[in-house]
This record gives sequence, structure tokens and C-alpha cells, in this order.
Amino acid sequence: MVEYYLIIVILLLILAAADLTIGVANDAVNFLNSAIGSKVAPRHIILIVASIGVFVGATFSSGLMEVARKGIFNPDMFVFADVIVIFLAVMITDIMLLDLFNTFGLPTSTTVSLIFELLGAAVAVALIKIVRSDADLSMLPDYINASSAMVIITGIFSSVAVAFVVGSLVQYFSRLLFSFHVERRMKWVGGVWSGLALSLLTYFLLFKGIKGASFVTDGFIKWVSEHTPMLLLGAFVFWSVVMQVLVSVFKVNVLRIVILFGTFSLAMAFAGNDLVNFIGAPIAGLESFLAWRASGVPADEFSMGVLKMPVKTNTFLLLGAGAIMVTTLWLSRKARTVTDTEVSLSRQDEGIENFQPNFLARGIVNVFGFIGIATRWMAPERMKALVNNSYRPLPLDALTTQDKPAFDLVRASVNLTVASMLIAFATSLKLPLSTTYVSFMVAMGTSLADKAWGRDSAVYRVAGVLRVIAGWFFTAIIAFSVSAIVAWFIHTFGPWAVGVMALVVGYFFYNTFYLHRKREKAKQALHAAEQDSIKIPSTTLVDDTSRKIGQTTRLIAAVYRHAIAALLKDDPRQFKKAKKDLEEMNQRSMELSNRLFFAVKRMEEVDGEASRLYLLVYDLEQDLIQSTKTIVKTCRDHVENRLAPPDKKQTKELIAIMSNLDHYLKTLALHMKDRKFEKIDDVQEQRRQLLLQLETQLSIQIAGIKSSEFGLRNSLLMFSLLLETKDLVEITYRFALLYHRLHQNDHLADYDFLSEPPTG
Repeated sequence: MVEYYLIIVILLLILAAADLTIGVANDAVNFLNSAIGSKVAPRHIILIVASIGVFVGATFSSGLMEVARKGIFNPDMFVFADVIVIFLAVMITDIMLLDLFNTFGLPTSTTVSLIFELLGAAVAVALIKIVRSDADLSMLPDYINASSAMVIITGIFSSVAVAFVVGSLVQYFSRLLFSFHVERRMKWVGGVWSGLALSLLTYFLLFKGIKGASFVTDGFIKWVSEHTPMLLLGAFVFWSVVMQVLVSVFKVNVLRIVILFGTFSLAMAFAGNDLVNFIGAPIAGLESFLAWRASGVPADEFSMGVLKMPVKTNTFLLLGAGAIMVTTLWLSRKARTVTDTEVSLSRQDEGIENFQPNFLARGIVNVFGFIGIATRWMAPERMKALVNNSYRPLPLDALTTQDKPAFDLVRASVNLTVASMLIAFATSLKLPLSTTYVSFMVAMGTSLADKAWGRDSAVYRVAGVLRVIAGWFFTAIIAFSVSAIVAWFIHTFGPWAVGVMALVVGYFFYNTFYLHRKREKAKQALHAAEQDSIKIPSTTLVDDTSRKIGQTTRLIAAVYRHAIAALLKDDPRQFKKAKKDLEEMNQRSMELSNRLFFAVKRMEEVDGEASRLYLLVYDLEQDLIQSTKTIVKTCRDHVENRLAPPDKKQTKELIAIMSNLDHYLKTLALHMKDRKFEKIDDVQEQRRQLLLQLETQLSIQIAGIKSSEFGLRNSLLMFSLLLETKDLVEITYRFALLYHRLHQNDHLADYDFLSEPPTG
């Protein structure tokens, strides 16, 4: 039995190392986003500053978070065999949950996940003990520290609204103070403003960053708490003088100092305080194991009251944890994915949006739109003039650099200062909060106040914020339920369950790794659209677009095959393949639309022919996608409504049409791939034969209706399929005609893409 629990402890330590990498990848957004989004320095400099903060913070960490030991459950009500299962269930759930959020680029709270995992596992094990002992369920509160859990949960979620409102207000007044033309007001505003920000960050560093260090006494912490006003005033005077000298004499942009100092402070505080979210449960499990083994008492009899005693974590463990976290910052692709989510939601200009609107986002945007109109109507003219002057955007040429920041240094410094101030203030009042929730909502509040959410982006940004917030609630639900299930499974089935869960975790990581890589490739393809529209010379533009058209026509052929096959098999499950291909078509269409936008936007930088070619191809491809979607929807609705499938003759003809269309589209795709634009006789002949076949079937269907051979539903199905297939043939032929004429004339302006193709 000792060997079994030793294996669990070893597994806990392995999971702790994995959880450190996964957790840091998610929590990195708390201290990296402002610096990365504002491009305050090269990425490697930002990572060096953050790495120093993380490593120092990890070294200063005082030990285990009490919530992992006794904050959620009462340890003296459990025996060693119970708590080791609880800790293992917590770690298995935590790494899978956080990795799932990392894969989709959604920041969440490692504190919330730990709390609800502990709560779920402890409740499950407590219920098992109650049922097995034939006790009453009313004893459950004796096992669970419910009041402590509710205080923590309420504090964390209430901080969301506070962070958003405070971030909005501070950013609004900061923008009025600096405007977007920061350099013009830096001389007389920069020193005092930076002094205030750095004094708040210094207090945060003292109170939140190093309060847990082993060499910091309780007396020092008490002294800091009692003399907070004096410390803040002294720091404000000192930093204001230093920053003003740097601005006036040395012409230094002191906002960069604020941002880098804030990045270091938040990174240090994160490592010093949130580190225990990742190693708290495993270390508590290790201590429980050592105490049990030394006792000589059976595992199912040894009470875990020992967990109520405070303990210090081994310094070497902290150093190892710090090294793992620093390595993760530099190497983790998923950390960049999570960081990109917040940066994209808060960037100042328009561009590729990562989230699609929903009805709730539209409703919120409409409500706040009306509020904005009413506020502007009631505001005095002088105030409106002041606001308009401060929010006057930079000249267009200042915003068109390829490597422009997502937002400026003013907003980045506000993000870090406000987040640090709120975290330090809540900590001084012993109020629980999530650093992730506070940091994210402050960034969203400053974005709103900075008018980054304009008419063309607000609904997308709000939808993204709502999705992230919904993910936070799902964090609690998933953490509680999955941890409870895992704890029950391991507690009930023992060693076999541990082996099964290890395999489940491995399989889960395997799938999320490939899913993330797939999403990253799709994302890179979308963001490459802007650069490609600039980099691709006109001489290779035809080759590039024709190759993509060839890929699209092959996808259409596949979608058509899958849709018709599902219809004829009368099996709704067969539409999954068609749906997957349609999603890829939509992705390609999005790439093309981005290419079109950026090519037109940079008309003077790119040959005008490029913009027109993108416009022609985009127009035709939209028609293709629409016809293809209609075909899939028609077939799917017919099957899902359990309507009668086509008869044998119609089935035979549909198979023939599908085969001929497949051959026609593949021939066209080959022409596009090999750039055979000079001769399209074979494409034209296949088109003619297909149109003739479709017209014949339409005539047969009409005759069948007159003779009452075909009913209403059958006729609607066949008419829709035949007519949309006819449109597919015509539209795809326009591609061949476009490149044929382009090859002959070498000039797109001579091609009227609205004209009908010849019918020969």
C-alpha cells in the first residue's frame, strides 16, 4: 500500500511541474500584455524584465496557500487515504482545465480553478464517507468550510465590475490629460503623472510583492500597513522629482519606465502569490504522505489534522518552480495565444477580429450607444470641445507602420498602475480577488474609455469580452464537476483508476496540442493577409490567386460529394464532412476578404491591378460559397425532416451529375494550379455538357410535376439542387474566363466581370 501512495505522490509532483508551465502560460497575460501590446521595448527585453520578476517572486514565496490545506475543507474530518485522492483529483483537473483554456486563448483564474477543484473533490469524498457510514447528509458542512469558500468566491467575482469601472474612469481622465499627442504634453504632465504611478507601483511591490518573503518580518508588514499614507507621499515626491528631471533634462519618455517597472512588479507579485496555486496541492500531498508514513497508522485511519499547522516551503523547490516558470515564459506558444486574445480585444485600430458577434453583444452595444448619444446631447459645448481635442487621433501616416503597437504607452501604464493599485488595496483589506480577472477587466475598461471599441469593432470586442467572462463561470462549473467525478472515480476504483486517469491526461494533451497547432496555422494565415497584400508583387499575384482558387474549387467538389452522398444515404451524420469542408471554405474566404481590404487600403503602395484582381476573385468566391451553402442546407433539411429521398431514377441522375461536376471542378482546379490560362477549351466543353445535363433534368422534373409523378417536397429539393448546381458551374467558369482574358489582355481594366460568359 505504501508503494501505491508513493506512486500517487510522484505523480502529484510531475503534475505540479506540468501545472506550472500550463498555469504560467495562462497567467502571463496579467503582467505581459501591457508591455507587449504597447511595444514599449523589444519582446526579449520585456521577457527579461518579466523573468527577473517571476524568479525573484518565486524565491520570495513564503509557502503554501492556506486555502489548499484548510481553506476549503476541514482536514481533521478526513484521513490520509481521502486527502491524497482529493489532491490528485485537483491536479488532474487543473492541468486539463487550464490547458483547455490556453488552447483557445482564453485567460482564466488559476485561483478560482483551484478553489472549485478543491471544493468539488472534497464534496465528492465527503459524500462517499457519509454514505458509507450511513450518516445523515446534514453532516456535509462539517467536512466543507463553505463560509470561507463563499467569501472568497464573492470577493473574486465582485472585483470584476470594480476593475472595469475604475479602469475606465482612470483611463478617461488620463487621456484628457495626455491626449493622443503624448509628446506635446509630456513636459508638463509626464513627471507628476509618472511619479504618482510609480509610487502606487512601489507600494504594490512592498505590500503585495515581498510581504511573503521569508526574511520579511511580520513587524515590517505591520509597519508598512500603519504608515501607508506617509510611504505613498514620500514615494510620490521622490519619483515625481526624478521623472521630471528625466523628462526635462534628458528627454526620456518616462512612461516606458513606468511600464517596465509595472511589468516587473506584477510578475514578481504573481510568482510570489499565485505560485501556490500550482504547487500548493502537490506539496500538501507530499507532506501528508511523509506524516502518514512516519506514523505507522493505516492510511484509512490516519487523521489529517496535521494540515492545519503552518509550514514553509523548501527553498530549492521554490527555485525549481521559478526556473520552470521563466522557461515557460520564453518557450510556450500557448502563452502567446492567451496574450494575443487580450491584446486583440484592446487594440486601438481596426483589423482582424477573433470573435463573432452574438445577440447579447449586439444588445449591449445598442444600449450603450443610446447612452452615449444622450450623454453627448446633455454635455456642455466647452466640455465636448475639450474631449474632442484630447481624443483627436494621430495623423494617418503615424498609424500605418507595419509594426505599430496595439495601444499607446499611456494606456499601457494605466493598465499596470490601476491593476496593481486594486490588487494591493484589496490585499490590505484582506479581500480575495483574482489577479487575472482584475488585470483583464482593467484592460477592457481602459479600451472602452479610449474609444478603441468603435462602431466598426465594438460588437466584436464586446462579444469577445463576454466569451471570456462566460469562460470564467465555466471555469468554476467545470472545475467543481470534473474534480468531483475524478475524485469519486479514484476513491472508488483505486490503482486502476489512477492508471486510467494518467492515460486520459496524456490523450487530452495530445489532442489539445494538435488542436492548438491547427488554430495557430489558421490564425497565422489570416494575419498573413495584410502582409501578403503588401509583399506580393503584381508579377506573382496572378499565380497566388489562381492557386487559391484551385484549392477552393477542390473544396467545393468535396462539399458537393459529401452533401449529395448524405442525401442519398438518408443519413444526417454524413453531413459532418460537408460541414467541416464548409468551415475551411469560410476560413479561406476570410483570408481573401482581408487581402482585399489591405490591398485597397494601400492602393498607392501596391499595383492597382492587385486590388482589382482581389475584388474580382472575392466577388466570384462569395457567390460560390453562397451556392454551396444553399446546396448543403437543402440536403440537410430534407434529411433531418425525414422527407422521402429521391427515387431511383433521380438518384442515378444525381450521381451522374455529381460525378461530372467533380470532374469539371478538378479540371478547373488543375488549370488554376498549373496556370494553364491560354486554352480553356476542355473546361468550356465540360461546362456545356453539364449545363445540358442540368437543363435536361429540369425538364424531366417539370414534366414529372405535370404528370403527378413528383410531389411538392421532391420538386423543391430537385429544383434547388439543379439550379444551384447550375450556378456553381457558371460561377466557376467565370474564374477560368477571368484568367483567360487576363492572360490575353494582361490588363484587368479591360475585363468586365459583370458580363455574362459566352454560352458556346
